[in-house]
Amino acid sequence: MKEVDKVPSGQQTFNSNKAEKNDRYLIIITAIVTLGGLLFGINTGVINGLLPFMAAKNQLNLSPLLQGVVTSSLTLGAAFGALTTGRFADHYGRKSLLFCLAILFLISNSGCIFAATASWLIGWRFILGLAVGGVSVVVPTYLSEIATPKMRGRMITQNDLMITSGQLLVFCSNALLGNLLAADHNVWRWMMIIGIIPALVLLFGMPAVPESPRWLLSKKQPTAALANLTKLRGNSQVAADELQKIQQSFKQLKTVQTWSWKLLKKPAIRKLFLLGIGLGVIQQLIGINVIMYYGTTILIASGFAHQAALIANISNGVISVIASLTGMHLMTCWPRRKMLLLGIKMTTISLGVIDLSALFFNRLTIFPYIVILLVLVFLFFFQSMVSPTTWVIIAEIFPQKLRGLGVGISTFALWLANFGVGLLFPICLHQFGLGLTFFGFFVINLLAYVFTYRLVPETSNRSLEKVQQNI
Repeated sequence: MKEVDKVPSGQQTFNSNKAEKNDRYLIIITAIVTLGGLLFGINTGVINGLLPFMAAKNQLNLSPLLQGVVTSSLTLGAAFGALTTGRFADHYGRKSLLFCLAILFLISNSGCIFAATASWLIGWRFILGLAVGGVSVVVPTYLSEIATPKMRGRMITQNDLMITSGQLLVFCSNALLGNLLAADHNVWRWMMIIGIIPALVLLFGMPAVPESPRWLLSKKQPTAALANLTKLRGNSQVAADELQKIQQSFKQLKTVQTWSWKLLKKPAIRKLFLLGIGLGVIQQLIGINVIMYYGTTILIASGFAHQAALIANISNGVISVIASLTGMHLMTCWPRRKMLLLGIKMTTISLGVIDLSALFFNRLTIFPYIVILLVLVFLFFFQSMVSPTTWVIIAEIFPQKLRGLGVGISTFALWLANFGVGLLFPICLHQFGLGLTFFGFFVINLLAYVFTYRLVPETSNRSLEKVQQNI
């Protein structure tokens, strides 16, 4: 029998140390970039606790309609931010866009804090939404392009963890300030300050982040692409081999050079865009941001006092973070499609039970606790299975030349759906009550399951180029 050559122990140690050093470098880069996700979470979640304070008669005196407009103005801005940022990211690069978005976060956050009227606040939240929509496109796109196939799901899911961590952070700060400074009419302004710090860290951290090698190669800069890929992989030979494979895939996709509406005449391209848009829409219409934007309002409607609802709402953030950590683990060992289908199945069941509880138990003293328990079940399965797989699959399905635009249009659709939910929920809650409003989301969840079962492909453990070949 022929003996297998053994690698000397000293060489094994050297390779191991080099791999550990490279892993640390990737962790640092991912941590800096996913500050965009943290800002996403903070700025979408902060409205949850401050809305009742802001809507008071001695403050902005917001009607249910104006509450919806103030809340959803950010998501409308995010829709247009997602749509435009994809093209800018393809033209100017992922790194440059993230730097500019950090500046936009600082300016718009400051504008929201000092807004004197509802009109000014709506305007500044729209601009803040442009930044939120921008990072929702650029961050997963960048991470998908620098990650190895094995690590891609975990790295993009880390962005989802940062989003939920941002929401938990702001839920805790809202509860603390809302109870300590309840007598201060301007407490809602203090609640907004938390978004300034991570924006500063992102701004000063971006110079250390390398540009995407795939983007550099698409701009005919192979030398810079190889240099950055070598930094990311920690091995020049591995980087050279990977770059060669990427170049070969670019040649195979050379017919897709720039965007044109004529491309939609091609069934394969049209299918990709419809799939991306569909995933974005169902992620929002399932109902997650009803909980993240109006969690405190829902708990008040179910029977909690205001200050108690602020504290109870922290549990939403805690479960979201635990679920995101669970999702990061599952992403490495479960197929994406299986995770998505199971997640939607469980969110559907939890919403159905909320409907039945609102119908039969709404007069019982335990009803508020039934609602919060079922909301936590909904959150766990959404944040661990639905949310991470949606972001990952959207970032995976488009070819390099169309990735920025494709992710941008898909995320634009996601944010438009988010806008509709944020605008209409307080009106529906006021007109129809908790039970009927949640029944509408139950029906949408059923439709989302059918869409996913019939159309969403499996993308786990495949290179980006292989994913597109198999769709």
